[in-house]
Amino acid sequence: HVQLVESGGGSVQAGGSLRLSCTASGITFAKHEMGWFRQAPGNECERVSRIRVDGTSDYLDSVSGRFTMSRDNAKSAVYLQMDSLKPEDTAVYFCVPLIVPRCNYWSQGTQVTVS
Repeated sequence: HVQLVESGGGSVQAGGSLRLSCTASGITFAKHEMGWFRQAPGNECERVSRIRVDGTSDYLDSVSGRFTMSRDNAKSAVYLQMDSLKPEDTAVYFCVPLIVPRCNYWSQGTQVTVS
């Protein structure tokens, strides 16, 4: 039974920072590419970032240079450091093993609100 638990969401003013964390259980974490996805009301689910097994990552153009994804295989954890947040970053954020790249599939996500 795969379980993913996100934390670190919240409300912040524009220009501020948040750090999302996600711990996974029930999967061989080190063997999986992981992603952070988000979905805002009325919008489609989109992939914000991806981190490969080798630790390299890539980002949605609109967050590149502001967000940084990392992983700690020993802790079965991924993180998303979000800096210079903008109101358009407001969404529910999901930690996603890329074997099924969908929002609302693995967990309920964590709300990020930027005002």
